[in-house]
Amino acid sequence: MWKIAVAFAVFAGLALFILSKGGDIHMGGESAGSEAHHIEEAKAKAAAEAAAKAASAAASVAVPAASGAK
Repeated sequence: MWKIAVAFAVFAGLALFILSKGGDIHMGGESAGSEAHHIEEAKAKAAAEAAAKAASAAASVAVPAASGAK
């Protein structure tokens, strides 16, 4: 019986050591709070900025082509 207790203590110590060396580990389960919303908003903003850059690049290419046709 004492072997089980020693094995548990060793395993728990090893697990804590590995988790402490792992960096920023979030043990709170699924992120459905404010952090998740901020991440989604940042992704949407980045996608909108990329779409705006692509649209402006396409418009700048179309303008010289249209002016050269006159």
